[in-house]
Amino acid sequence: MRFDQYHISAEIKRNLEQLDFKRPTDIQFKAIPSILNGEDVLAIAQTGTGKTAAFAIPVIDRIHRFKTSRRTYGIKCIVMVPTRELAMQIGEVFSELARHTRVKTFALYGGVEQDAQIAKLQDGIDILISTPGRMFDLFHQQDISLKSVSTLVLDEADHMLDLGFIEDIQAIKRKLTCRHQTLFFSATISDEIKKLAYSQVKSAAIRIQVSPERRVSKNVTHAVMFIEQDDKRHFLEQFLRDHPDDKVIVFVRTQVRADRVVKAMARAELAAESIHGGKEQDERSATMSRFRKGDCRVLVATDVSARGIDVPDVQSVINYDLPERVENYAHRVGRTGRGHRKGDAISFCSREERELLKEIELFLNAPVTIIPINKKDYQAIALSEEQKVQDLRTMISEHDIWMETQRKKKKKRK
Repeated sequence: MRFDQYHISAEIKRNLEQLDFKRPTDIQFKAIPSILNGEDVLAIAQTGTGKTAAFAIPVIDRIHRFKTSRRTYGIKCIVMVPTRELAMQIGEVFSELARHTRVKTFALYGGVEQDAQIAKLQDGIDILISTPGRMFDLFHQQDISLKSVSTLVLDEADHMLDLGFIEDIQAIKRKLTCRHQTLFFSATISDEIKKLAYSQVKSAAIRIQVSPERRVSKNVTHAVMFIEQDDKRHFLEQFLRDHPDDKVIVFVRTQVRADRVVKAMARAELAAESIHGGKEQDERSATMSRFRKGDCRVLVATDVSARGIDVPDVQSVINYDLPERVENYAHRVGRTGRGHRKGDAISFCSREERELLKEIELFLNAPVTIIPINKKDYQAIALSEEQKVQDLRTMISEHDIWMETQRKKKKKRK
């Protein structure tokens, strides 16, 4: 089935065509009709399968059909997300899909001044995409009213649970006085997620689970290389030189490591930029903008940013460090192979990370393919320029010592 066959407004079909959305993904095909019918939905789908459009298309369509002009009558839909990057990314998707319609959308998040955000809210919006913290701040300041909300979307619910937002979710739910539709989307399922989900959606909610047996999208080819920690920067350098035109995301465990990797690549004359929670929001936004446009082709990121990076043309993901939370493996490698595209992900596993790899394989219910490296090739890559210079100096020094020894022997003979 094609999007032009759906019973959605012509304006949205026009937007989908301009965005080159022709056929729905599995999650979109299964979720859109139920959401259009006003039913609660509990959906579990891998990252990169088109979850955002699965709820954005029907939500925008329902509000567009309800309105007769661009004038707003209070917030009709709230989309709660765990991170600023995700709020911005989903806000962009909603903005693109709502173009030419009567629907006004706005992304709200912390790290920036409130005044401009409050002014935007006062102008009137229909759909609010927000992180819990900033939304609660403005709600308590009475700059946000929830009395007209008829749809609540909880996106990346598993990550919100990890970050301790469960009480915020429950508090928002209690403040919604009107009868409303709840859409619950998560990339992973666990007993905790089930408990949270069943407390939020109606018992008659439509349950959708896409590829539950496969943790990683079939569009992603992922593998592991066994590399010692101190040698990883050399292998990353080699990979970037071998793929000069690829857009690459490199995931690391800490903010310090992210900045160190960027500096190491700079010494190798390879441009890269980092994004992590230790940077100001304006700087993070500017970095993401450059990466999306292609002005920066290598982005070094921490797990905090993993779910907010939705750039369709990322060809490769490198796990410079293995994630400490096994679920994050799926979220990281899911930054490539988005939608109908194909992508590659390679993990660098050091001796100290072997146990983490075993846990990841248990989570995946399958072994990760190993890329073998013979000793000669490993040494050729791992030997840095500094080491080569040092070895050359050592050879010259040893040669000088040998020559001096030979001269002394000749003198003794005389």
